Amino acid sequence: MTHTKDALCIRFEDAYLLDGVRTPFVDYRGALADVSPIDLGIKAARAVIDRAGVDAGDIGTTVAGSMAQASFDAYVTPRHIGLYAGVPVARPAHLVQRICGTGIEVLAQAADAVSLGRVDMALGVGAESMSRNPIAAYTHRNGFNMGQVAFKDFLWEALIDPAASVSMGDTAENLAKQYDIPREEVDRFAEQSFNRAIAARDNGFLAGEIVPVTNETFEVEGLNPRGIKLPKKVESVEVDSHIRVSSYEVLSKLRPAFGGVQTGGNSSAIVDGAAAALVASGSYIKAKGKKPMARILASAAVGVPPHIMGIGPAPAIRAVLETAGLTLADIDRIEINEAFGAQVLACVAELGLDIEKLNVNGGAIAVGHPLGATGVRLTVTLARELQRSGKRYGIASACIGGGQGIAMLIENLEA
Repeated sequence: MTHTKDALCIRFEDAYLLDGVRTPFVDYRGALADVSPIDLGIKAARAVIDRAGVDAGDIGTTVAGSMAQASFDAYVTPRHIGLYAGVPVARPAHLVQRICGTGIEVLAQAADAVSLGRVDMALGVGAESMSRNPIAAYTHRNGFNMGQVAFKDFLWEALIDPAASVSMGDTAENLAKQYDIPREEVDRFAEQSFNRAIAARDNGFLAGEIVPVTNETFEVEGLNPRGIKLPKKVESVEVDSHIRVSSYEVLSKLRPAFGGVQTGGNSSAIVDGAAAALVASGSYIKAKGKKPMARILASAAVGVPPHIMGIGPAPAIRAVLETAGLTLADIDRIEINEAFGAQVLACVAELGLDIEKLNVNGGAIAVGHPLGATGVRLTVTLARELQRSGKRYGIASACIGGGQGIAMLIENLEA
């Protein structure tokens, strides 16, 4: 068991999720494949500011997260997102990296700055282009001999942890063995993820958090214009592209990807997308007459053995509950990022979770997992689900490559 002394736990006294949106999550090499993650982040940031009806001039800091070096200006990702979203030039911005937990870490750092009274409102953005992960060669700057040019696929190589000599998929297979999770159970879980996501799409729930992406130019005084250019014949991208009917019968016929229970059908979809949220203080919300989506109560980040990194949400959830003085029975809805079906099921078994409370609108197997954006998406979806269902407490969580877990506890103030 992970105790709070072993974890990085924060209890927030005055931090509220004011609003949040995301772009559609679009399959790898799809309609968003040529768009820089910075521009996707700008789009989401401008949209959440507009939706919340606040002045970008009130934003005290920008916190952004993105994993891959997916454009040549990647070094200035948070700065450009903030500036092109209208945040005053004098306000700072910084980049967060906690791999699959990046989006939750973005919101945790934003909430920390607000709760400590350092800013009245913070902009948090996660953006990722999996399609634009580079083909890279790290040593060629030092020269190479004839016949020794060796470029590698960054996205593929980055999914291998040399510390434990395992791929991320292998870590899910290790958990499947440890918790005796059969292939059928993983495929049934994937079928459920697709079915729940289809229902959430068809009943309009997902549309409530999605802002369509169109050809658009971002113009800010004093800066060169930049923007989004979609492929020819694509005028607008409005829905998640990976959500589809996927029956157990179809899923069960797919070939194993890592020699065990995991396949392309029961693992997270590789997609491009961005998500943004505003975190504000209670005094700011009251002064502006706003109604927040949720209160951010606590966060926790923990370490776990790298070869079973997918179990990370379990100790992270325990740690955040201990920090807040709650029990698992108090929690009405839980989001665990579906990096791999077996990994989520291992967390279910470890915690004794009620699966009816888990990922009730589908998860990353159906919707997709753009690394830096996922945690923001999880938290915004969770807040909206608590509002929809009239429930009080929810936890968003994710496993993290290298052996970590992260979780965030939020409260619906109207429950």
